[in-house]
Amino acid sequence: MESAEIRRRWLSFFEERGHTVVPSASLIADDPTLLLVPAGMVPFKPYFLGEVKPQFSRATSVQKCVRTPDIEEVGKTTRHGTFFQMCGNFSFGDYFKEGAITYAWELLTSSVADGGYGLDPERLWVTVYLDDDEAETIWREKVGVPAERIQRLGKKDNYWSMGVPGPCGPCSEINYDRGPEFGVEGGPAVNDERYVEIWNLVFMQYERGEGTSKDDFEILGELPSKNIDTGLGLERLAMILQGVQNMYETDTLRVIMDTATELTGVRYGAEQGSDVSLRVVADHMRTSVMLIGDGVTPGNEGRGYVLRRIMRRAIRNMRLMGATGPVALELVGTVIESMGEQYPELRSDRKRIETVALAEEAAFLKALKGGTNILDTAVTETKTAGGKVLSGDKAFLLHDTWGFPIDLTLEMAAEQGLTVDEDGFRRLMKEQRERAKADAQAKKTGHADLHAYREIADNSGATDFTGYTLTENEAVIVGLLVNGVSSPAAREGDEVEVVLDRTPFYAEGGGQIADSGRIRLDNGAVVEIRDVQKPVPGVHVHKGVVQVGEITVGDQVWASIDVHRRRAIARAHSATHLTHQALRDALGPTAAQAGSENQPGRFRFDFGSPSAVPTAVMTDVEQKINEVLAHELDVQAEVMSIDDAKKQGAIAEFGEKYGERVRVVTIGDFSKELCGGTHVHNTAQLGLVKLLGESSIGSGVRRIEALVGVDAYNFLAKEHTVVAQLQELVKGRSEELPEKVSAMLGKLKDAEKEIEKFRAEKVLAAAAGLVDQAKDVRGVALVTGQVPDGTGADDLRKLVLDVRHRIPGDRPAVVALFTTANGRPLTVIATNEAARERGLKAGDLVRTAAKTLGGGGGGKPDVAQGGGQNAAAIGDAMAAVERLVAETA
Repeated sequence: MESAEIRRRWLSFFEERGHTVVPSASLIADDPTLLLVPAGMVPFKPYFLGEVKPQFSRATSVQKCVRTPDIEEVGKTTRHGTFFQMCGNFSFGDYFKEGAITYAWELLTSSVADGGYGLDPERLWVTVYLDDDEAETIWREKVGVPAERIQRLGKKDNYWSMGVPGPCGPCSEINYDRGPEFGVEGGPAVNDERYVEIWNLVFMQYERGEGTSKDDFEILGELPSKNIDTGLGLERLAMILQGVQNMYETDTLRVIMDTATELTGVRYGAEQGSDVSLRVVADHMRTSVMLIGDGVTPGNEGRGYVLRRIMRRAIRNMRLMGATGPVALELVGTVIESMGEQYPELRSDRKRIETVALAEEAAFLKALKGGTNILDTAVTETKTAGGKVLSGDKAFLLHDTWGFPIDLTLEMAAEQGLTVDEDGFRRLMKEQRERAKADAQAKKTGHADLHAYREIADNSGATDFTGYTLTENEAVIVGLLVNGVSSPAAREGDEVEVVLDRTPFYAEGGGQIADSGRIRLDNGAVVEIRDVQKPVPGVHVHKGVVQVGEITVGDQVWASIDVHRRRAIARAHSATHLTHQALRDALGPTAAQAGSENQPGRFRFDFGSPSAVPTAVMTDVEQKINEVLAHELDVQAEVMSIDDAKKQGAIAEFGEKYGERVRVVTIGDFSKELCGGTHVHNTAQLGLVKLLGESSIGSGVRRIEALVGVDAYNFLAKEHTVVAQLQELVKGRSEELPEKVSAMLGKLKDAEKEIEKFRAEKVLAAAAGLVDQAKDVRGVALVTGQVPDGTGADDLRKLVLDVRHRIPGDRPAVVALFTTANGRPLTVIATNEAARERGLKAGDLVRTAAKTLGGGGGGKPDVAQGGGQNAAAIGDAMAAVERLVAETA
């Protein structure tokens, strides 16, 4: 049975039994504590925690999941993988243990003809928690599983919690006996390789307290509403139903290995090392495609770094197996074909996925060449010094400059018999992150515990947002926090967070910044609102300061936004939609939105592109946008089902989480997007859009910055003034400026070349004098010296080689010259053939000199270059070179 059919049967079975089919959520977790969705229940977490009331009592899903804690083990074993699909059925206060158990047994053991999976009941074993007599009785008496195939296990194996205080409960696992060829008998308590777990039923019936470990925490009591959370691993069931040894041999992974075999000529099963590489490629390329499909782009932080790690690890393993050229296109194509039936969006978005993958492959292949040279040098230096550990700063250099994920450095170092100072690497990474975040500000939740916001939501319900049609309205204060703590009242000067029953204030989201304005009371009190956030779904929290008087919970108020500011933001947001569509028209669907920010009079727009957008294309995009403005197109918003929105061709932003009902913003016949933001009523209200330019913000991601309305006009007015000033300076018309400025720059460049030629001649003129100063060190002519500051590396190298050339070839010679450039010392050292025959190598001499200077260096035996940090140590470096010559010669 193919994986797609296993998925279809699961959803069909539970839908027929009253469960709402919930599509898989994006792998980009809608949870600030998670980078990626690691489990099937994550999208339902708010329901289990009581943060949000579920709109259904029964649900089922097949959730995409990614876990990467053991990424270095992937491929080495057949049990580790990064991407998997978790089939789940959930009950929120509806059925409990008996329902979950009987559903599971029915689906697993019903015949294929009847819609089940057709497993042999005699090969199924069950585990229950130690004292869960209720579950054991249901299995034995209701289902008919013999007592000898039911085993009781402790908290470590058969008890579930989120690891923090909250819901918890016992589990019951269903295991499949794969037969004696997989090990000894005795059930899952004895051998989990033979008796493989396929389905875990979690009975959430208790509340847990604090604890020190997974199996050490206090049970506080029963939950008021008992829930069910189950998970069946689709890949594990596919392994059993397809009769293969492990998940890598199932249909969706084996075809990727087959493609890798075609590209490399390496056959699976022929050799352990190549088998590991094939499994790495299959797993990592599938995960990469699924991540890119959900909007993740390669980067050096967060989920972007996860994607970069696994993609680059897959590509390098292809190189290890003999691939010499690009391979991503073929591998990505295979993944899309194998997973496309289950996730059709992969096929429709194929072009964008391929573009992102190819750009990352090209970047890595370029980095791999340079980084490998750096690593090889570092390995040689470490071994020469008698060390067995590659330094953390070298690993950091490879990561920061060449994009080597740390696990790639670990693998390549291990191949050379070295370990890596991981602690040193992680310390440097931490320091870099702390520097980057030094200016960041905590914003979303202020100082408050989320519990305070949830309590307000439970008591008063969601905030009614009126801002699509109103700029001010009456409201009631339903919640108040002072310095992050719930309070019944606040006085003048207090920093407050105010929750109203209804509000015209837009809360930051979807790339649009929050409204500002005022909340007024009849008693004269005024609250200045500076920011609005939604720390929990549906609750608008107005952040500001009480400027006058006192406010209390229950007060009637008048809430009004800064209308001028809102209109400027709305113009920017509508301009963002126009820019998005114009870019897609110019570059194709791969120019998908990757982020945005809409501020008063200006916006930035991030989009996917493997390379810079040509100036001519940017000009065309800007012209198209402004032509649309002149057409005076109406802007309309409509709420509809997500399915209807997709049928109408509405564009959705990657990574955003949408509900069953969505708001679609349409601009004439030009643009249609899912959007919850505020907009103008007609494109003529934008006035003018000026694109300031585009730049790279990461691998495969570009950013456009632009101005709208009066801000755009003011910018053009300043540009006009600058052009007028240039016209006056060069005595020409505006259309003549490029030619005249180019001619001036040409003359300047010619003058610089003349100056450089004079400087080089002056440096080389010193060669004869330096030869005359040569010392005899044990029969070796040693020339050392410091040339004038500011001498470039190329000129210094020419001088060193010229001096060496002037010394007779039959006399061993070493030339070591030094200078300072931009305050840092630089050295170039050369040896002739006679010196090298006596063991004197330029690379060894440079490393000695550079170490004295507080730096490093390297090169070939005949000529090498190095540098450092301490220019005052040049004299000591010369002496160190002389000592080494004396010792070696």
